[in-house]
Amino acid sequence: MPVRHIVFAVAPDLVLLDACGPVEAFWRAELTMAAAAGPNAGPGPHAYRTTIASIDGGVLPTFAGLPIVTQRLDALDPESIDTLIVPGIPIDDATSLDARLTAWIADCAPRVRRVASVCTGAFYLAAAGLLDGRRAATHWRNAAQLARRFPKVHVDPEPIFICDERDGRAVWTSAGVTAGIDLSLALIDADCGHAVAMQAARRLVVFIKRPGGQSQFSEALAAQASAGGPFDALHGWMAANLHVDLSVERLAEQARMSPRTFARRYADEVGRTPARTVAAMRVEAAAHALAQSRLPLKRIASDCGFGSEQNLRRAFERRFGVLPLDYRARFSAA
Repeated sequence: MPVRHIVFAVAPDLVLLDACGPVEAFWRAELTMAAAAGPNAGPGPHAYRTTIASIDGGVLPTFAGLPIVTQRLDALDPESIDTLIVPGIPIDDATSLDARLTAWIADCAPRVRRVASVCTGAFYLAAAGLLDGRRAATHWRNAAQLARRFPKVHVDPEPIFICDERDGRAVWTSAGVTAGIDLSLALIDADCGHAVAMQAARRLVVFIKRPGGQSQFSEALAAQASAGGPFDALHGWMAANLHVDLSVERLAEQARMSPRTFARRYADEVGRTPARTVAAMRVEAAAHALAQSRLPLKRIASDCGFGSEQNLRRAFERRFGVLPLDYRARFSAA
């Protein structure tokens, strides 16, 4: 198989794991391929070579404080690049993207086989016009911001990674930080086959394909449920009474409105139906109980208003893509 040149185009304040996680994954695949080639195959590389480069080259500060040494991007031959990966940086509403890096990405992308981003690296791909009309992922905390800043991008806050392939070009985007490893393993699978990707995952001691989506790691539902507004007091009462009947009629009675008026005003103010809020709060409460206690599923299902363990399992599979006990195994602090 050809040796593929993977280039990481990085910006100052790079989130270090966005780059070094994928670098490690490609290196583990390289070790696997070298072992399969045998001692008489000669020196590598056998599958991948990686380059970390920046606009100015030299020592680059990272968000974690550990500096890294980079090559200059303009010293690279774009025709030699197989895959261009743009890792993320900390981004808020005041963050300005490096115009020189954006221009380099836009110029280089048409000449490489595939382009990818890790975490907020999607902002650079979007600024370069590479995500227009495409589905894209980023860190769940930045998804709404990416959608506002680049309205032509179809942002999906749930997947760990997305491959949008059209017009003969594949553009990959991933969620935050460690999701870059998931993305890299998928690229290795596509390049070298499932067996090599599996060996790389085993060497890294990670899932070859992580179950579930980003929502299992976020606190978005808790934030939405306590965001204030005219129904803030009602939300507090709901959170304390998840085990009782929380039908629209009961909620309307608590809010001192008719059911029809309550349902209409609630949807207008909160942006979703009362039933969806109840479901979200119950799942969030169950997730907290699973992570913070050793209570049996039957007790948690009862306390959170699910009625039965089966209903709790179904709700977790719908919302998080994992079963309650898998969630507990991953996030338990007890």
